[in-house]
Amino acid sequence: MTKEATQLPLLPLRGLLVFPSMVLHLDVGREKSVAALEKAMMGDQTIFLAAQKQVSLDKPESKDIYQIGTAAYVKQMLKLPNGTMRVLVEGLRRGEISRYIDENEEFTVEINELEDEHGEQNEEEALMRSLLKQFEQYINVSQKITKETLATVTDIDEPGRLADIVTSHLSLKIKDKQDLLEMVNVKERLQHLVQLISNEKKVLDLEKKIGQRVKTSMEKTQKEYYLREQLKAIQKELGEKEGKSGEAEQLREKVDASDMPDRITEVAMKELNRFEKVPQSSAESSVIRNYIEWLLALPWTEKTNDTIEIDKAQDILDEDHYGLEKIKERILEYLAVQKLTESIKGPILCLVGPPGVGKTSLAKSIARSINRNFVRISLGGIRDEAEIRGHRRTYIGAMPGRIIQGMKKAETVNPVFLLDEVDKMATDFRGDPSSAMLEVLDPEQNSHFSDHFIEETYDLSNVLFIATANYVHNIPGPLMDRMELISIAGYTEVEKLHIAREHLFPKQLKENGLKRSNLQIRDEALLKLIRTYTREAGVRSLERQLAKLCRKAAKIIISGERKRVIVTEKSIEELLGKPSFRYGMREQENQVGAATGLAYTTAGGDILSIEVSHYPGKGKLTLTGKLGDVMQESAQAAFSYIRSRADELNIDPDFHEKNDIHIHVPEGATPKDGPSAGITMATALVSALTGRAVKKEVGMTGEITLRGRVLPIGGLKEKSLSAHRAGLTTIIIPEENEKNIEDIPESVRDELSFIKVNHLDQVLEHALTEEKHESNER
Repeated sequence: MTKEATQLPLLPLRGLLVFPSMVLHLDVGREKSVAALEKAMMGDQTIFLAAQKQVSLDKPESKDIYQIGTAAYVKQMLKLPNGTMRVLVEGLRRGEISRYIDENEEFTVEINELEDEHGEQNEEEALMRSLLKQFEQYINVSQKITKETLATVTDIDEPGRLADIVTSHLSLKIKDKQDLLEMVNVKERLQHLVQLISNEKKVLDLEKKIGQRVKTSMEKTQKEYYLREQLKAIQKELGEKEGKSGEAEQLREKVDASDMPDRITEVAMKELNRFEKVPQSSAESSVIRNYIEWLLALPWTEKTNDTIEIDKAQDILDEDHYGLEKIKERILEYLAVQKLTESIKGPILCLVGPPGVGKTSLAKSIARSINRNFVRISLGGIRDEAEIRGHRRTYIGAMPGRIIQGMKKAETVNPVFLLDEVDKMATDFRGDPSSAMLEVLDPEQNSHFSDHFIEETYDLSNVLFIATANYVHNIPGPLMDRMELISIAGYTEVEKLHIAREHLFPKQLKENGLKRSNLQIRDEALLKLIRTYTREAGVRSLERQLAKLCRKAAKIIISGERKRVIVTEKSIEELLGKPSFRYGMREQENQVGAATGLAYTTAGGDILSIEVSHYPGKGKLTLTGKLGDVMQESAQAAFSYIRSRADELNIDPDFHEKNDIHIHVPEGATPKDGPSAGITMATALVSALTGRAVKKEVGMTGEITLRGRVLPIGGLKEKSLSAHRAGLTTIIIPEENEKNIEDIPESVRDELSFIKVNHLDQVLEHALTEEKHESNER
């Protein structure tokens, strides 16, 4: 119900709401609000109070103010030193803004007074009693409202006024109070207020329960602290500080000071409580202490900041390693992806190659280039699964596995972790350690790696794992599937020469107390050292020979024989003795029945001479020279092809019935095998049977089929280098290996002529001379 409209100045309220019959102080500071207050004081001291919808607005407009508010009487006004006005107001009646008269200097509004609408008297009386009961219970729970307030409220017999007074004492949101202010129907207002008080009372009950729990927990903690302090004081007086309690206290302090995750801290504290209860003489006491110390020693959150800079990584790799361009390129690609994705998840790199080619040092260089700690574990000879996963604590002398031990050494959660000799793991009745490695190397699983000793899961997802192996075929299939293989075949002579001159020799000079002025090695002497004193894919033996040279020179200098030693190609034998190895050289003359093949071994490339002779017999084929199964099959395939093409090759079709044939590969003590000697054997056979000589400057490599097709081979780079070293000028290679020519050093490539073939007829055309040598015919 509304009365006639009246005009009043408007004072917007922030975070506050005034009900009729409510008396309270207000601080007024905004320019428009002060102007409205002064206008009210010049009139009948009545002002309209309405709440803002948003407290944060400093200059509200009409749309930002609720329509329904309270007309109030300004009982007192005081100007404060800071310029704000403090006023005492008393709410008079509800009102609704019908329109805004002025919004410039101050808010002036036209309001319609709202009167309470009453319903059935008995119903309102019942709601009043229910409200008073709920309010009394609220006061008992809240303890923010005094008992005197309840006594004052109880004396009110007007239902609408009771509702307004009770609302003014409640800690409700402005929106809830505004809803009550806008309710003109007294019955609805009472019902809504009873519901709100009931909800508030439930919230207060819950707060009280939470408070009690917190208080109980704090009291328990304080009690434990107090008792421990008393125990420490008693132990100090008795001189027992060095006993078990002292150890427990030290461990507790370490656990409190550590940055372990909450779940690990909880486990450590639980074990610590057990440790205190178990007698010191018990074997379990030392087991528990060892377990807690391992939990403390492991890195849980410590991390180094990655500094992946491709240029810097390139410089470090070039500084530490000469050559290996494709391997370096793959590593830089790997680091670039890590930088872009900001995630370590990806393929596990596995460096595969012979000993001494720099697999471990490459991993160290990667760690140095990205500013990570480096840790290495050797997996060679591991047969027990517990070596990887650890032993359960029920066993005497239980320890964590190699992975957790490595993480302890690393001291951070994101090291570069080298798994050395991953192909040397074995299997026996104690389990399969390679199967345990599957979880370690799987990016989807290693974030929850489980070690039997630690029991709690450990996160390995931030670790950059790099594996090394000597032979691919020894790595279990499932394990290989989780890794990306990067092959490091070895170094060429040119690369070894550079490594020796720029890296190994300066290092050995320093280690043996020499200077460049004391010892010099000529390049031709270094080359002879590489060729005749070492035979390896890597550079370890080369470094040992250089160390030997330095020791010999040191003895000469100290004895006073000479102050300076210069090692030449001739004088090197005086210092190191006779050469240990020989390398193949090409034939000096064209030979019938002897062809030069190119071989690839773990020690690099070499030439392979294949000799064939035939003599009267019954068609027996003899193979000697300690040939492997593959080479024997190549010989059989070459023999069968020549029999099938005897007419085209101008060979007696019945030669296999009238002659015995002997194929021999010199250096019989050395095992030989591989699928690249087929065309060499076939050429030597045709040469022996036709009397046409094989050109002395030609070397060849390629496998042969029964139809005479030439199949591709591997190791062309190493084979080409050995051909160049042996003095060959022409190499016959399979056509499909043309793409590998660019891998050969330019200096070697320029001095060799490559003939690309896809059939044996082409091989014979380029390898054999036209004229027959009668003296060689049988």
